[in-house]
Amino acid sequence: MWLSSQKVGEVSGKKQWTSYILLLIKCLANKDLGAERRSTMSGLSITACFPFAGVKVVRQVVHHDVGGCLIGLEPDRRFRPRCHACGKPARTVHSAGHRRVLRDLPLADRQTWLEVDYRKVWCVDCGGVRVEQLSFCDASRRITHRLARYIYDLCKMLTVEEVARHLDLDPKTVRAADHVFLKSEFGRTDVTGRRILAIDEIALRKGRRGYMTVVLDYETGRVVWMGAGHDQGTLDRFFAEMSPQQKAGIQAVAMDMWEAFINRVRHHCPQAKIVFDLFHLVNAFGRVIDEVRRAEYVRADREGKQVIKGSRYLLLKNADNLTEPQRGRLDELLELNTTLNAVYILKEQLREVYACTDRRQAKRLLDAWCEMADQIDHWQVRRFIGRLRYFEYGILNHCDYPIGTSPLEGINNKIKLIKRKAYGYHDSDYFALKVKQAFPGKETSNFLGGEPHFTLSSGFRTPDSGFR
Repeated sequence: MWLSSQKVGEVSGKKQWTSYILLLIKCLANKDLGAERRSTMSGLSITACFPFAGVKVVRQVVHHDVGGCLIGLEPDRRFRPRCHACGKPARTVHSAGHRRVLRDLPLADRQTWLEVDYRKVWCVDCGGVRVEQLSFCDASRRITHRLARYIYDLCKMLTVEEVARHLDLDPKTVRAADHVFLKSEFGRTDVTGRRILAIDEIALRKGRRGYMTVVLDYETGRVVWMGAGHDQGTLDRFFAEMSPQQKAGIQAVAMDMWEAFINRVRHHCPQAKIVFDLFHLVNAFGRVIDEVRRAEYVRADREGKQVIKGSRYLLLKNADNLTEPQRGRLDELLELNTTLNAVYILKEQLREVYACTDRRQAKRLLDAWCEMADQIDHWQVRRFIGRLRYFEYGILNHCDYPIGTSPLEGINNKIKLIKRKAYGYHDSDYFALKVKQAFPGKETSNFLGGEPHFTLSSGFRTPDSGFR
């Protein structure tokens, strides 16, 4: 029979709490709870939480003072031990009674440690004594496979330092576990079926050695490769991981006008069309505009200098992004100075060349642009015209493959964010793997949005065959 309110009151004091528990147990014992419930309670076990092959749970200790639990495991004699080096069953046990302690997934809010008894075996195939293979951990690691997987999943969202603090582990242990899974998933360069690539460099720190080259699959947005440096040897390392058939499958490559990249793409993929990015071209002409503005400021009178002063970004900024006051000041500047008016018009007309989809029409626009620019008496303008003529092929190739490196520019900004979030990476290989993990790509070919992108079904425009 259950306790009445009178008896509860009698034992409600703090000093009588033990008596109350004993009385409650006595009352429960008098009530028929059924044999089924008693057998269920006696059958509770944590063994199901450790489904490891070849071992069995033999002891468990909970340490309340440190907030952890220790699980004892020993070999299951029903299974023959295996060599950890070759994985083959061993016929002879060399010695037993060896012990190691591993960190496992936490149970509730408590850290879990595994005290594992293992054996050393004589392996005929390896020709020596080897450690017994354990299915749930590596011989050289102090964490289990499932804890390493948990660390890897956390590192997708958190930094190494944050995961280390969360799990109370050494940051080196966290980074090593994350690196192993990254290497297995993203370590091999996947270039199968890649047709359109975009190549660009990113500056992660000052100096020549602070650059890394990023190769993007333009159709899916996947970062297929990333390596230190931005010279010819950097791209040679990338193409060395490709087979001759894969190199032959590359149809077009978008890049800036960097001679090292151009040289290596022509060497390894001579059939691929090189397409120069509009952003880099306009950016280069923006430097020319700034030099012309400086020269005009020197030649101008006092009134003209007041108008030209501080107008640098008015000339370089896109017309659609100008505010009304900026637009009024720009009109005043262009009306006052015909040379600056001419270079500003040239900047806007340069975009029309890239907007053209017909190669012959784009050639005519480019020739007209160069003729107009040649009327400006400035050495920087003449130099830019010569550079434009030299790289004319990559500009006209944009008509056949309307691609650019603008998606890579956005990815480069996110790469810098990944670096800042982790306060830098000392291992460039590990950093490259983290970037490839952050940009796995999508199956669709027009995922990028913004400017129109081609799809696999529509194909590309070629000079001789139209659409295919």
